[in-house]
Amino acid sequence: MKKKKIIATVVLSVSVLALAACGNHQASKTKESSSQSAKTVYPLKIKNYKKVAASGATGDPTWPESTQTFTHAPKKVVVNTRPMAELLLHLGLEKSIAGVGATFGDKDTSVEKEFDHLKNLGDKYITQETALSVNPDFVFGRGGLFEKSEWGVGTVDSLNEMQIPTYIMKSSTTGGTFDSIYGDIDNLGKIFNVKPAADAFKTKIKTQETALKDRLKSVDKSQTFAYLISNDPNDLTGYSITGETFAVSLFNMLKLKQAYDVPTGAVSIEKIIESNPDMIIISKWDNTDNAEKMVKALYKSDKVSNLKAIKNKKVYILNYNYMFGYSYQSLAGMDAFAKQVYPDLKDK
Repeated sequence: MKKKKIIATVVLSVSVLALAACGNHQASKTKESSSQSAKTVYPLKIKNYKKVAASGATGDPTWPESTQTFTHAPKKVVVNTRPMAELLLHLGLEKSIAGVGATFGDKDTSVEKEFDHLKNLGDKYITQETALSVNPDFVFGRGGLFEKSEWGVGTVDSLNEMQIPTYIMKSSTTGGTFDSIYGDIDNLGKIFNVKPAADAFKTKIKTQETALKDRLKSVDKSQTFAYLISNDPNDLTGYSITGETFAVSLFNMLKLKQAYDVPTGAVSIEKIIESNPDMIIISKWDNTDNAEKMVKALYKSDKVSNLKAIKNKKVYILNYNYMFGYSYQSLAGMDAFAKQVYPDLKDK
């Protein structure tokens, strides 16, 4: 009887060990399979866009689909604006960036050191000639700059003809919103074969967005704004962001609404006075104090002295790149802006 029990125990032990080994092997295979699925297989085709010049009454460009093919992870990337370059830096791609144009605007201090090591192609919008001067194998960034002009890196078609693939951030196209950035980050993770880094950064941004929205849940009334595009006290021309869907999505996040319902483009000071906004937003273009001088000039101006925004001292400055940078930095910019607009929520 004892002998049978001993044999049974041995058989059971061997079976357990075999099952454990099988389980470990299966877990190892699953982990390996997961790791393999995170890797990009080239050639890679990505559905993206190209810009077609403005036409029609609205003057807004159209963005037909354009499939881009990548035979390898890009190694010499030209990025057409600072915010887009900083996005790539968060994915660990410093060594893949050959040059950056339009380097103006607020810095993301968390990647400032890496950004300062990049080749600066100019503090203004760059031309196709400048973009091609570093022999890029990929051109990436804001959609409005994919033109053949004095401030464009070239059209998508012209670059593709030179075997240079492109990627336009969906967030920078008509209809793009802040939420579009998450899909853009996914695509960049595939293009550069850095999916884990892309997933981690996307999670970080989503967490920050949720925190901002949670903080503003108690705000139950929308306020209206007028946006002044100039920093010249003698030029009180406003601007309508109706077709700037990315910027509209940001202001919606903060429960702010444009005071006038007119097509995208210039807005007269008379229209602004008629709409009587709750606040006025001044664009800050550079590192000068011109925007601050504009605020002081508005408070002294007899022309707008009867506006609610002036009487209630609600004239604010917002960096241009937060509204029109079309990248993740806009979230931090809007978070800081929310603390000005809703000071009582500052520490919540």
